[in-house]
Amino acid sequence: MGRIFSILSDASAAQPFLCLMSIPFPLFPTQMVEQPQKLLDQLRNAIRLKHYSYRTEQTYVHWVYRFILFHQKRHPKDMGASEIEAFLTDLAVQKQVAAPTQNQVLSALLFLYRHVLHQDTGLNIDAVRAKKSRYLPTVLTHEEAIAILEHMYGEYQLIAKLLYGSGLRISEVLRLRVQFCNSAFTESLRHSHRSRTVGS
Repeated sequence: MGRIFSILSDASAAQPFLCLMSIPFPLFPTQMVEQPQKLLDQLRNAIRLKHYSYRTEQTYVHWVYRFILFHQKRHPKDMGASEIEAFLTDLAVQKQVAAPTQNQVLSALLFLYRHVLHQDTGLNIDAVRAKKSRYLPTVLTHEEAIAILEHMYGEYQLIAKLLYGSGLRISEVLRLRVQFCNSAFTESLRHSHRSRTVGS
């Protein structure tokens, strides 16, 4: 300590120390410059602000990530209609995805450009369209559905009844809790149905 004071008493020797003391350092970590939020995190926040379902959030993030990888990790703000068309065409021709899946991908990309990048998406997407399936799903009659429910037991029957009677997704039913079963429960169901989109 005495050595430091002896140095500072000499004006020529103390000059380097005085220069260091004059450098302004941030006093608190909050003064540091915040890093910009990543694109996919911005996408998640925009989806949550719209109150879309968690499943829709996962799906949109997945397809936007695939879109970026398809174009060698170029930023979407530097791409446009031609890149979207190329990606959709590849999905239809090479990956042979179903038509609903291709529509879902288009919805995800349009959401990204409109609500995250805030770019005008007046784009005429002219991609090769996936072929629509001619398969007609088998729909059970009311009597057949009731017969199936009567052959189920315990929590599995309860889950099946909720799926059949409310129209909820299985992921939504599995997240239900006893405390949700009150007057606010009906309103939450209505809100859930309003929040759904074609891409979900």
